[in-house]
Amino acid sequence: MPETMDNRETNQRRGWLESFLGGSPGRVVVRLVIMSLVVGFLMAIFGLSPEAIFRSFQGFINSVFDNGFEVFRDAFAYILTGAVIVLPLWFIGRLMAAGRRR
Repeated sequence: MPETMDNRETNQRRGWLESFLGGSPGRVVVRLVIMSLVVGFLMAIFGLSPEAIFRSFQGFINSVFDNGFEVFRDAFAYILTGAVIVLPLWFIGRLMAAGRRR
Protein backbone atom coordinates (compact mmCIF):
# COMPACT_ATOMS: atom_id res chain seq x y z
CA MET A 1 0.00 0.00 0.00
CA PRO A 2 2.73 2.56 0.78
CA GLU A 3 4.22 2.00 -2.68
CA THR A 4 0.99 3.05 -4.39
CA MET A 5 0.85 6.23 -2.31
CA ASP A 6 4.42 7.09 -3.30
CA ASN A 7 3.61 6.51 -6.97
CA ARG A 8 0.57 8.79 -6.76
CA GLU A 9 2.60 11.53 -5.09
CA THR A 10 5.29 11.45 -7.78
CA ASN A 11 2.66 11.38 -10.53
CA GLN A 12 0.84 14.34 -9.02
CA ARG A 13 3.98 16.41 -8.50
CA ARG A 14 4.72 18.69 -11.38
CA GLY A 15 8.22 18.82 -12.78
CA TRP A 16 10.26 21.99 -12.72
CA LEU A 17 9.51 22.63 -16.41
CA GLU A 18 5.75 22.37 -15.90
CA SER A 19 5.98 24.54 -12.80
CA PHE A 20 7.95 27.14 -14.72
CA LEU A 21 5.67 27.11 -17.77
CA GLY A 22 2.42 26.92 -15.82
CA GLY A 23 1.27 23.68 -17.40
CA SER A 24 2.38 20.97 -19.75
CA PRO A 25 4.63 22.21 -22.56
CA GLY A 26 2.16 21.12 -25.26
CA ARG A 27 -0.75 23.00 -23.74
CA VAL A 28 1.39 26.09 -23.17
CA VAL A 29 2.51 26.09 -26.82
CA VAL A 30 -1.09 25.77 -28.03
CA ARG A 31 -2.23 28.60 -25.74
CA LEU A 32 0.62 30.83 -26.88
CA VAL A 33 -0.10 30.17 -30.56
CA ILE A 34 -3.80 30.99 -30.11
CA MET A 35 -3.06 34.13 -28.10
CA SER A 36 -0.47 35.23 -30.71
CA LEU A 37 -3.02 34.71 -33.48
CA VAL A 38 -5.64 36.81 -31.69
CA VAL A 39 -3.20 39.60 -30.80
CA GLY A 40 -1.74 39.61 -34.33
CA PHE A 41 -5.24 39.84 -35.80
CA LEU A 42 -6.13 42.77 -33.50
CA MET A 43 -2.86 44.53 -34.31
CA ALA A 44 -3.58 44.15 -38.03
CA ILE A 45 -7.06 45.62 -37.56
CA PHE A 46 -5.60 48.68 -35.81
CA GLY A 47 -2.77 49.03 -38.34
CA LEU A 48 0.04 48.23 -35.95
CA SER A 49 3.14 46.36 -37.02
CA PRO A 50 6.08 45.05 -35.01
CA GLU A 51 8.34 47.48 -36.87
CA ALA A 52 6.16 50.46 -35.92
CA ILE A 53 6.10 49.33 -32.30
CA PHE A 54 9.89 48.95 -32.28
CA ARG A 55 10.37 52.39 -33.86
CA SER A 56 8.05 54.05 -31.33
CA PHE A 57 9.85 52.29 -28.46
CA GLN A 58 13.20 53.40 -29.86
CA GLY A 59 11.91 56.98 -30.15
CA PHE A 60 10.67 56.83 -26.56
CA ILE A 61 14.08 55.68 -25.30
CA ASN A 62 15.82 58.39 -27.32
CA SER A 63 13.54 61.09 -25.94
CA VAL A 64 14.10 59.86 -22.39
CA PHE A 65 17.85 60.11 -22.87
CA ASP A 66 17.63 63.48 -24.63
CA ASN A 67 15.31 65.00 -22.05
CA GLY A 68 17.03 63.26 -19.16
CA PHE A 69 20.41 64.69 -20.04
CA GLU A 70 18.79 68.04 -20.73
CA VAL A 71 17.62 68.06 -17.12
CA PHE A 72 21.21 67.57 -15.96
CA ARG A 73 22.38 70.35 -18.29
CA ASP A 74 19.70 72.69 -16.90
CA ALA A 75 20.55 71.76 -13.33
CA PHE A 76 24.23 72.49 -13.98
CA ALA A 77 23.28 75.89 -15.44
CA TYR A 78 21.20 76.64 -12.32
CA ILE A 79 24.11 75.64 -10.10
CA LEU A 80 26.49 77.96 -11.95
CA THR A 81 23.98 80.81 -11.83
CA GLY A 82 23.41 80.37 -8.12
CA ALA A 83 27.14 80.00 -7.45
CA VAL A 84 27.72 83.51 -8.86
CA ILE A 85 25.79 84.86 -5.86
CA VAL A 86 26.30 82.19 -3.19
CA LEU A 87 30.09 81.78 -3.35
CA PRO A 88 30.98 85.48 -2.97
CA LEU A 89 28.50 85.83 -0.09
CA TRP A 90 29.91 82.69 1.57
CA PHE A 91 33.47 83.98 1.13
CA ILE A 92 32.58 87.39 2.60
CA GLY A 93 30.83 85.66 5.51
CA ARG A 94 33.90 83.50 6.20
CA LEU A 95 36.16 86.56 6.12
CA MET A 96 33.89 88.40 8.55
CA ALA A 97 33.73 85.37 10.88
CA ALA A 98 37.53 85.09 10.83
CA GLY A 99 37.80 88.80 11.71
CA ARG A 100 35.49 88.36 14.73
CA ARG A 101 37.50 85.47 16.13
CA ARG A 102 40.63 87.57 16.49
